[in-house]
Amino acid sequence: MVTVKNSHTLVALVQDKPGVLNRISGMFRRRGFNISSLAVGRSELPDLSRMTFVVEGDDATVEQVTKQLYKLIDVVRVSDLSNEPIVAREMALIKVRATSQTRSEVMQIVDIFRANIIDVSPESLIIEVTGDEDKITSLNELLKSFGVQEVMRTGRVAMLRGAATQASPSNGTRRANTPQHYQDYEAIL
Repeated sequence: MVTVKNSHTLVALVQDKPGVLNRISGMFRRRGFNISSLAVGRSELPDLSRMTFVVEGDDATVEQVTKQLYKLIDVVRVSDLSNEPIVAREMALIKVRATSQTRSEVMQIVDIFRANIIDVSPESLIIEVTGDEDKITSLNELLKSFGVQEVMRTGRVAMLRGAATQASPSNGTRRANTPQHYQDYEAIL
């Protein structure tokens, strides 16, 4: 039997307090799971943050990651959005060399990718680009011939499309280690 490895997008709702990211990344490290990208930010709910993980592996690996995340007391909910209709984006800042001779050509490429120039200096430009991973990688590859000096990428963030809502934990039960006021949010989400 052949196992298929592919990219899975997991979103976790976690308590917004010190040490949570360390505990979660420590769990990934101890279990030997690799995180391709990780993005964290405050959610629309007070005292909760949302983490978006991109994990490479087969379905069994992702199921194991999800089970391990649920064992952490700071994790309120985990959703695998891999087979759901989602909107996923990444943002990058790219600093590229731009002399007076090459600046207009770089600006034309930036326009084609619907990116923005957010900083200009005599020797370089900083470009902000938002889109899927392929778009950002393509822009970065095109700019390499001019001399990419620095790249900073956020990693994937994702959200279900339209009226779709994230499912509760797969077993449908409330977790004993989750405070009641967080459990009440699960009905909303």
